[in-house]
Amino acid sequence: MLGVSEQQLRSWERHGLIRGAAPFSFSDLIALKTLQKLRENHVPPRKIGRALTALKKKLSHVAEPLSELKIFSDGRTITVQIAGQRMEALTGQMLFNFDASELGSLRSFQPKPAMDRATVERQAETYFQQGLALEEAGAPIEKAIEAYQRAVDLNPGAAGALVNLGTIFYRQRKYEEAERQYQRAIEVDASYPLAHYNLGNLFDERGDLTRAEQHYTTALELNPNYADAHFNLALLSERRGDFLKAVRHWKSYLKLDNTGTWANIARRQLEKLRDATLIRPRPSA
Repeated sequence: MLGVSEQQLRSWERHGLIRGAAPFSFSDLIALKTLQKLRENHVPPRKIGRALTALKKKLSHVAEPLSELKIFSDGRTITVQIAGQRMEALTGQMLFNFDASELGSLRSFQPKPAMDRATVERQAETYFQQGLALEEAGAPIEKAIEAYQRAVDLNPGAAGALVNLGTIFYRQRKYEEAERQYQRAIEVDASYPLAHYNLGNLFDERGDLTRAEQHYTTALELNPNYADAHFNLALLSERRGDFLKAVRHWKSYLKLDNTGTWANIARRQLEKLRDATLIRPRPSA
């Protein structure tokens, strides 16, 4: 009926593509016809076997792919038609059903030329400045967040935008999100003292004094003239009872900033610590 030789049948049997029993059923004939088409396209039996195994794994409801599915090949790939769509048998990848006439009617779109790095960074800076202006103007904070986020989307290395995002979330008491933004800023710019200082504030607020001190100290290592880091380390040292270290940081702060409200606070704290640590002579009998 199909013009398949005895030798070919035995070869397919050896490769496990068909059953060895006769007579053949109607579904067996369909399977044989499919195999015959694949053979005409010079598809090796081993490749057919791998494709059938893959189809049985992917389509658990299909027991006999050769007779139950429409299987095609162009000599390179084996595909099946399922619910009007074509799928590559080995990978399971869905394929577009374009014929030659449809392909000819498709419009050709020229890819939009990519912007150079300098242009992208300028656009990111524009969004960063927009975020600053929105914050200063008291605009809805969501607008500032959007501007900073667009800056980061354009330039993932925009550490300033990441720090400002972290500070917004910190003020909203969204500490986990704030920490994530500060850490991202450090990842893209490990030498950014403000990111470490803000992380120190975050951990200080959460009561993690050890990590707070680490980040305040790192901020000072990156910028020895960071007065605010000295101020916060002085307060932290007082809370830990390390008054000598607190005195050292208050003195360092006043060397950098000796005017204004914060300087007055530093002087008062320094005077209290001096009185507390002063060794007075014992009164004579």
